[in-house]
Parts: sequence; C-alpha cells; structure tokens
Amino acid sequence: MARFIDELKRTHRCGDLRASDEGKEVVLFGWVSSYRDHGGCVFIDLRDRDGITQLVFDPDLSGHGDLPKQSYAQAQALRSEWVIGVRGVVKSRGAMKNPKLATGEIEVHALELTVFNKADTPPFEITDDIDTGEEKRLQYRYLDLRRAPLQRTLRVRHQINQIVRRYFDANGFLELETPFMVKYTPGGARNFLVPSRMNAGKFYALAESPQLFKQLYMCAGFDRYFQIVKCFRDEALRLDRQPEFTQIDVEMSFVNQDDVFATMEGMIFAVWKEVLGIDLKEKYPSGRFPQMPFEESMGKYGNDKPDLRFGMPHTDVTALVVDHAGGGVPFWKDIADKFASGAYRKDLPTEIVKAMRVPAEHAAKLSRAELDKLEDFVKGMGSKGLARAKIDGQGNWTQSPLAKTITPELRAKINEAVGASENDLVFFQFGKEATVQTVMANLRVHLAKKLGLIPEVGHGGNFELLWVVNPPLFEYDDEKKTWAAAHHAFTRPHDDCVDLIEKDPGKVLCWRYDLVLNGFEIGGGSIRLHDPEVQAKVFRALGISDDEAKQKFGFLLDALRYGAPPHGGIAVGMDRLAMLLSGAESLRDVIPFPKTQKGQDLMTDAPNKVEPEQLRELHVRIVEPPT
Repeated sequence: MARFIDELKRTHRCGDLRASDEGKEVVLFGWVSSYRDHGGCVFIDLRDRDGITQLVFDPDLSGHGDLPKQSYAQAQALRSEWVIGVRGVVKSRGAMKNPKLATGEIEVHALELTVFNKADTPPFEITDDIDTGEEKRLQYRYLDLRRAPLQRTLRVRHQINQIVRRYFDANGFLELETPFMVKYTPGGARNFLVPSRMNAGKFYALAESPQLFKQLYMCAGFDRYFQIVKCFRDEALRLDRQPEFTQIDVEMSFVNQDDVFATMEGMIFAVWKEVLGIDLKEKYPSGRFPQMPFEESMGKYGNDKPDLRFGMPHTDVTALVVDHAGGGVPFWKDIADKFASGAYRKDLPTEIVKAMRVPAEHAAKLSRAELDKLEDFVKGMGSKGLARAKIDGQGNWTQSPLAKTITPELRAKINEAVGASENDLVFFQFGKEATVQTVMANLRVHLAKKLGLIPEVGHGGNFELLWVVNPPLFEYDDEKKTWAAAHHAFTRPHDDCVDLIEKDPGKVLCWRYDLVLNGFEIGGGSIRLHDPEVQAKVFRALGISDDEAKQKFGFLLDALRYGAPPHGGIAVGMDRLAMLLSGAESLRDVIPFPKTQKGQDLMTDAPNKVEPEQLRELHVRIVEPPT
C-alpha cells in the first residue's frame, strides 16, 4: 500500500478519462463496483464519486514484464466493494464502446494492483436502481450514500451552497453566525428543549430559526446579513420536513418588500443558471417573478403555495349557494340558512362551498372505478365525501346525487361560474373552510399527477415560481377562541391597516411573503415591525400584556427602542431547494444523514436512553408514558 499512497499518487478520478487520454499511464483509486471473469481476462468496474472506469486485468499484456500476470492473479480474488488502487495504461475499447458511460470509449489495462480494504458482502447491492426498503438503506446510510443518485443530489446541494455564498458576498452581505441554544420564546413551531446542567431546572431551546438574532444584527448596524444555518423544529414529519434542516437566512436594512424580492430573485437566477444551465430570464424576461395575493391563492387553489404548472383552479360558489337559499341541496341549505340568520361573523372562519372543473379531455381519462377511489382519497383528509357532476350537452348534471334536488337556476349559475361545458366533470366540497381548502388543494394536485399533467416526482423541466403576498397578519384560533399571529408577532402591517389592529384584526393585511416553486413553499419572510407603538398594538391584539411581552421578548423590544432601522428578510429552505432542483423523491434524499418519519436515526439508533447518572446531573426525571 505504501507504494500506492506514498509513491503512486492518484492521477485521475474514475469519471475523468476520455479517448484523448489513450496511451497515458494513470493511477486510479476506488471501489469495486462489479467483477467479471471472462476466462483469460478479469474485468472490473472501478467506482468513485465521479463515475466508473472499466479495468482490464490481462496476463498476456505485452511490454510490461511480469507485472500484468501478477496483477491478474491478485484480481481474481477481488469482490464487490473492496477498496483498491491500480496503475495501468489507457486503451481504446474499439468496437466495444459503452455509450452509457462517460468513460465508455476507453478502458485501463492494469499493471499494478493493491487492495486497501477487503469488504464484507454488503446488505444490499450498491446500484443506481434499487428496490431495497428505505429503512434498511437508512440503517446502512454510509453504503446508500455510495450510490450515484444520492451522490448527485449532494453534489447539487454543494453547488447551491457555493453559489449562494458567492452571490451574497458579491452583493455586500456579511455571513454571520447566530446561536443554536437560545431562550425559548412562544410562537411558531414547537422547540426542542435542552436541559442545562449548570442551571438546575432550566432549559435552552434549540433555535427553530435565527429570526430574533438576525433582527438584532440589523439593530447593531450590520445592514446586510446572510447565513446558511441549521435549524430545529419538533414537529410531525412528512415528505418535505425533517426535525433538523438547513435554511438560507437573509436580513436587510432600509428595504421594502420589493427590495427583498429583487435580491432573492437574483439569487434564484444565479442558482438555476449554474446548477441546471437554465437561464430563467427566458421565462421571466423582466427578471422578476409574478405575484399573487394570498386571498386569490386561497380562493383559486386552496392554499398559499399553488402549483401553477397546470390549471384546474377552484371556484368558491358559497355566495351563489346563499343567494339561492341552498338551491334545493339539503347540506347547502344548512350553510345558506346559517349565513341568512347571521350565525356567521364575516371576520371569522365559516363554512364554504367550492367547485373544481376537470376539462372534458382530462375527465375522459378517469374511469368510474378511479372516480370512486377519489372518494376514499378525500375521506383520508377528514372529508365526509366527494360530490361530483358530469355535464351533458344541455348543461344538466349527470352521474350525480346532487342532480336530483338542485334547482335549474343554481345549476346554471354554478356552470357559468366554473366555465363548465359538455363532458366536463365538476367536483364539490362543502363544510368547514379549513377542511374544504385542504381537501380541494390536495385533490387538485392528486388529479394532476393521475392525469399526467405533472410528474409524480421531480420538476419535469418546468419551473413555475411565484410570490404569494399580502396575507392576513392574524389568524383566528378556533380552540382558544383568540387571535394569533399568522407568522410572527414582529411582522409589519400595511400602513392603512394599522387602525384595524385592535378594532378588526381579521382584516389586517401585512408585508409577509412566500416564495413558491411548483407547489412547494421554498422560502418565506416579512418586513419587520420596527415601530414600538405599532408593536404594542399587535401585542394587545394577541392578548399579550406589557409585562408578558417584556418577559418573553424583552431583549428584542429593548433593541428596537435604541434606534432600529426599517428592515426585512427571508429564509429559503436549502433542503427543499436541493430536492426540487435535483428531482429527488423526498427531503431525506438530499440530507446526508436524515431521520425517519418518527424522528429516528436508524444508523446510530438515536434517540436512545441515557444512564440514570446523566439524568441526575441534569436534574431531569423521566415520566414514563401511560401503557
């Protein structure tokens, strides 16, 4: 081994060599990806992070003495995943070229071979396409990471990191750190807590974001801050969520919303250009992304992160149902009667009726059995069912229980509102607003995938970027019967809404925004409150007293009193960005060592139990859950 490491240095990586390298003597290091003994010659595919090179061990290779015979004898013992080094000569494959490999025009005829490490048989094959269950692959994550697809996604992640750093540095931003262990402050996501050994009975919180500290940087006069930072949230996990994640965090002084947008759009253009070779200016020639009001996004798509790669928007027909006193549909009459009686306050959550039209050319692809399965799909989200109607040539509804009782007048109005024509299919949801919005939003995307309008996974080469703007500052908490901050308590309201903060909180719009890509929120932020008087009004609307505000946020409130500049910022999810750009199936594919949906690390068996002595040092006692 000493000869290979000390004297024979690696000359190329396994994806480097081309036809122009023929005749060169090279040294390669890597893993045995495959072994083939063709009777007289041994063929090895050697793999490293950059690709694969075919090695040939030919004992009859002339002009090199006994070295080929010796290396051939050694090669017969090689097995998959052994780590080796080889010195050899690059030769053309001639008619046996492999167009699937970047190195497919050449092969390396081995002269010397060394084995650095003999590997046990791995628990699964290290190949691009694999049917091994994810749990097994996560248990042996270091083996899974040898596979080319995962190495490509992490390479994309690396590229994004470097592009982001170069971009912000060139635009006058300082990369500054913020602490991970912080004071627990309410609001936002649930925090992980860390007991303090030196302060008995007290806890740190793992920062869910650097929000308060980056505002303090602005108060300190640093003007432009960014950080690629790890954050922690103790939340239920899903496809695009992990307990620890990375975000590109940005804050700027003396800016408005448009200034933040322009800066972040420049970053996105740079990332797409360098990672994918795509110039987004061909799609967005102004260099700016479109904007959509929050209210429009919720009305048309049921959420604030619409996928605009396809149509099928929703239509809210609640007003039509109310105007027609339910139009003969019993469930709709209940909703209409509540509106008529004044049982609903206009500023609080209510019940709604929504419709979604599936055009005839798409509806024709859905069989009766598939339509029936959609009923189960929506019930899995808390819906009681899925009403539907097919439109005939006269505008009548067929294949629908609603058709038996609905009045011709309301039917005609709904057809007109949704733009229905012959052989179109219309789906309906009605009930609590939050449930209807969620069900219809997810149904729209589910149908788009089923109908082939968007790929099941990945972007399909189509990127639809959008700013969702002007959301409400407050949202009503049905359980607590109080108003809560929809984002956080330091978001600046629109100037013309300040007088409504304590009078009519539900109507207060604010300078908060989300950056959406293909139905995923990849970033979110706001212009911050820097005026102590307006801040006090927001706290009062949230039911937070002066004393409580000082206890929870005193250090930030003090900083705002000592000369805070107008400022705002945003955080972009690095993991989601890498997932969407690389076409990965889940967030776990772009995080080197991820957790499962139960928050477990199967490779290291974390979280795990600790010794009683450790708990005593931390002044912590375990309360066993009830059995």
